[in-house]
Amino acid sequence: MAGQILVVGSSNTDMVVKTEKLPAPGETVLGGTFLMNPGGKGANQAVAAARLAGKGTGSPVTLVAKVGNDLFGEQAIRQFEQEGIRTDYLAIDPETPSGVALINVDTQGENTITVASGANANLQPSEADAALEATAPDTIVLLQLEIPLETVEHVIRRSYEQGLRVILNPAPARPLPFGLYPFLYLLTPNETEAGLLTHIAVTDEETAGIAARRLRELGAANVIITLGSKGVYLHTEDTSTLIPAPDVIALDTTAAGDCFNGALAVALSEGMTLPDAAAFACQAAALSVTRMGAQASMPTREELKRN
Repeated sequence: MAGQILVVGSSNTDMVVKTEKLPAPGETVLGGTFLMNPGGKGANQAVAAARLAGKGTGSPVTLVAKVGNDLFGEQAIRQFEQEGIRTDYLAIDPETPSGVALINVDTQGENTITVASGANANLQPSEADAALEATAPDTIVLLQLEIPLETVEHVIRRSYEQGLRVILNPAPARPLPFGLYPFLYLLTPNETEAGLLTHIAVTDEETAGIAARRLRELGAANVIITLGSKGVYLHTEDTSTLIPAPDVIALDTTAAGDCFNGALAVALSEGMTLPDAAAFACQAAALSVTRMGAQASMPTREELKRN
């Protein structure tokens, strides 16, 4: 039986404009399609995990997040409940609005994103404690960096003390305290984030391997560096290998990393090995980039089986 997944992170509303090209500084570009979708890295990863966990699992995904007392917050909560995500520990900020993200996506699927954190910036360490107290021993804890670093550190350290496996997706890119790495079961940066954390420019498999070894030297038990269409580089005590991604035509890469991390948590909760879990997550992320939107692009387990 699969274990539980606790996601601690952000919830935003994404406002997306599809354009021929991304605007340069000071440039105005006429866009086409406008979409308003639920997003935020924490929420995206929770939705990905909930859909990929499949039916009949007894709501294995719990989200700890903070939204505003506004329309966007109400819509987010309804969306989580529809996805089968437990919202028992979702906090409502009475004064600060819900987070929003402004996203441009070009015809190649590349994007630029600007985030106004809103209530996400007020998620306090203590607001995750009740959820942690209720976790089962086999729970996978998944975090990102769109909430206060103080809260991220608190959850990671407490999870480690409880013997829980922690996945940290260090996005958006920012430096991490050196003392935090030894508490991580798995660190999942992309090339940019790995470069910031290690001061090593990650451009190919060789440099990904160098950066991954550096991150393990800092204390992370396992490292996966995501390399976009090239796949992911996995580095553990026993394994160093490039796991290729399926070849697809990308329409929107906005939440590919979130899909990957949510899928990774599901696979590990089901007892897959890290190489198998990484391959499973690559398949899910590849399917997600063939669709527009963040949470809207997350595949179900049934869709993944058909592709």
